[in-house]
Amino acid sequence: MTVPRTARQWALHAGLLALWFLASFGVVFFARDLQWVVSNWPVGFWFAAQGSVLVFIGIVVVYAWVTNRREGAEPGFDAAAYARYKGALHRRFALYVASLLVFLLVLALAERLGLSKVWVAGIFLSATLVLYAVIGVYGRTADASEYYVAGRRVPAVYNGMATAADWMSAASFISMAGGLYLQGYSGTSGQAGGLAYVLGWTGGFCLVALLVAPYLRRMRIYTVPDYFAVRFGGRWPRMIAAMAAVLCSFTYVVAQIYGVGLITSRLTGVHFEIGILLGLGGVLVCSFLGGMRAVTWTQVTQYVVIILAFLIPVSWLAYKQLGNPFAPVVYGQQLQKIAAIEQQLMDSPAERQVIEEYARRARAYEAKLLDVEGALLEERTGLRQQLRSLGDKKSDDDRAISLRRELAALPKDAASARDAWTRAAADNWARAKPLGGMPPHTTPFAGDPSGTPEQVQEFETSRLNFLALMFCLMVGTAGLPHLLTRYYTTPTVAEARSSVAWSLVFIALLYLSAPALAVLVKYEVMAHLVGQPFDSLPAWVAQWARDASLLTVSDVNGDHILQFAELKMGADLIMLASPEIGGLPYVVSVLVAAGGLAAALSTADGLLLTIGNAMAHDVYFEGNGNKVQAMRRVMWSKFALLVVALIASYVAAQRPAGILYLVSASFSLAGAAFVPAMVLGIFWKGTTRAGAVAGMLTGLGLTVYYMVINLPAVRAVVGLTGEGLWWGIQPVSAGVFGVAAGLVAAVVVSWFTRPEPLEPVPLAQ
Repeated sequence: MTVPRTARQWALHAGLLALWFLASFGVVFFARDLQWVVSNWPVGFWFAAQGSVLVFIGIVVVYAWVTNRREGAEPGFDAAAYARYKGALHRRFALYVASLLVFLLVLALAERLGLSKVWVAGIFLSATLVLYAVIGVYGRTADASEYYVAGRRVPAVYNGMATAADWMSAASFISMAGGLYLQGYSGTSGQAGGLAYVLGWTGGFCLVALLVAPYLRRMRIYTVPDYFAVRFGGRWPRMIAAMAAVLCSFTYVVAQIYGVGLITSRLTGVHFEIGILLGLGGVLVCSFLGGMRAVTWTQVTQYVVIILAFLIPVSWLAYKQLGNPFAPVVYGQQLQKIAAIEQQLMDSPAERQVIEEYARRARAYEAKLLDVEGALLEERTGLRQQLRSLGDKKSDDDRAISLRRELAALPKDAASARDAWTRAAADNWARAKPLGGMPPHTTPFAGDPSGTPEQVQEFETSRLNFLALMFCLMVGTAGLPHLLTRYYTTPTVAEARSSVAWSLVFIALLYLSAPALAVLVKYEVMAHLVGQPFDSLPAWVAQWARDASLLTVSDVNGDHILQFAELKMGADLIMLASPEIGGLPYVVSVLVAAGGLAAALSTADGLLLTIGNAMAHDVYFEGNGNKVQAMRRVMWSKFALLVVALIASYVAAQRPAGILYLVSASFSLAGAAFVPAMVLGIFWKGTTRAGAVAGMLTGLGLTVYYMVINLPAVRAVVGLTGEGLWWGIQPVSAGVFGVAAGLVAAVVVSWFTRPEPLEPVPLAQ
């Protein structure tokens, strides 16, 4: 499929893409120069956190409005019947929202009247899961069109909500605000992040709207691999696309199921692994029975839960601190206060004592690593001697128990000791820095462009990593199969364009609030938590400190006062604990947990559906066959979905990596595998089957290679030493190399091969 373009259409595309580039890469590249403050906002920070997102919304809205007006109504489309259908949906949706709000108020009132927290959590969790299950059962179907694309009759506004719920995964809901809290504007030279996620995950929708979604919707297809089969023909383009869809979606879904386990265990008190199984039941009952039909309407209901769960705590914190609940508008006032507190903390003698103690511990671990076996033997012998010296003294029972625990916690052998002490040394060195290793919140990029050669190099590397990560997130957005499939469900191509605009509007409600939440929580911690005696810390600190991966506090310098460097908060904690931090009722804490669960479930639904469809529809049946075979494809898709869900649950139970890292890696994989060949195939008729295959294999292969070869375990096995990074770019942004290599390979091979004859591309019904 190639797209004929008029001069006006090319001008519109070129102008909007140029504006997109300036509002993202242009603003970021010069962010260090945009430091003047206007109405409490550092201009560079405001653009990255808000201004560019508003520009992105304007781009997709203008494109949809102008193009839909030019093309007019599609022939045969019954606008009157469609309007009546939307009216009925609007009434049902309004009833659902009103019922949810009443349900929340009733639970809050019951809590005030003495209903226990266990019952509040149980009632809310049960009610939401039952609602999702009812929709899943009601939407059950064996019809191929309904199962794969919801019958192509989902209105743009509701498809936008479903897409937003599908998009705002556990990474967006749980981890993004935490990442912004820890990384500030841009993270460090070795770990880019911060506002790159806000820019990348919103700017990518400009590429979806202008380059991909409307053109795929024109075709009578069910999956993204279908596009490669129709456009290029043959077996290999579809097979490679299907395998790539499984790979990037599986990486993504593991992160979602991890989030499901984390939140379900938090909400119910069960073990993490049991939480995974409970949440998995909610996923399967939605996606297994009804496919896209059930998933779509489940995601619409989940979006409302997600957005309420995010906006209520951040609005309350803004009102509590600034007297105004509109957090994205007013939180700039706290940025200068945070900068002043950061400077006070860096000058504090008590903070320097903590830093020096972490450095001493790091050096001690490094000394042990010089003779691992001897150090391990010495520690074990010393603990045993202390135990023997206690003898039968009853007064020392507590001390004896403590010594036995220390002895049991020692590594079992030299190899385990080396791994444990290496990690401990690295962790202590990371915390032996000002602000506990966190960068100043509003400073773009580490290093100093006007400093020493080392500082200049650190600045260049930090900026390059930020740009690379943002690029991968944007291009990956345009290639993720579970996202693109959502735009197959609209009745017309015009509705698909409008749906992209609605998607970004609904997503922006959360993405504009996440930076605000990070700032407000950071101010709350710095101004009101740090400096308190350890025995006066609020109850939520002890509660969340039960999980050391989420929160640790320790009196490192022995002054019995909490210093900022003595507090370590995990990225997944910031959002989940925000109601307790703000002093909100427990029902809001349950709502936040349910919102995170809805975010993880909605994305897991779409991802598992994509994987099952790729394996059954694209690999096994290759999309061919009559009505009977179509029903068999649906059944095989359900079976594949179930098997993949169980495998992903097992992998998630091993806690392989952080949610944010796994999700970001899947964007690199999707961008490198799909986008070069897909966009070339849409806009350049000279793209050949061989060129598409070469582009996909080259892009995906190089991306996977760069990620794998930079894993510490892999480098140790193959005997590689030193740093294997190219130009200092981190492995999570490997897609920047894969996309470039895939584009070059597709173009070069297409130039030297002859296009294969293809049948005309059918238009969608």
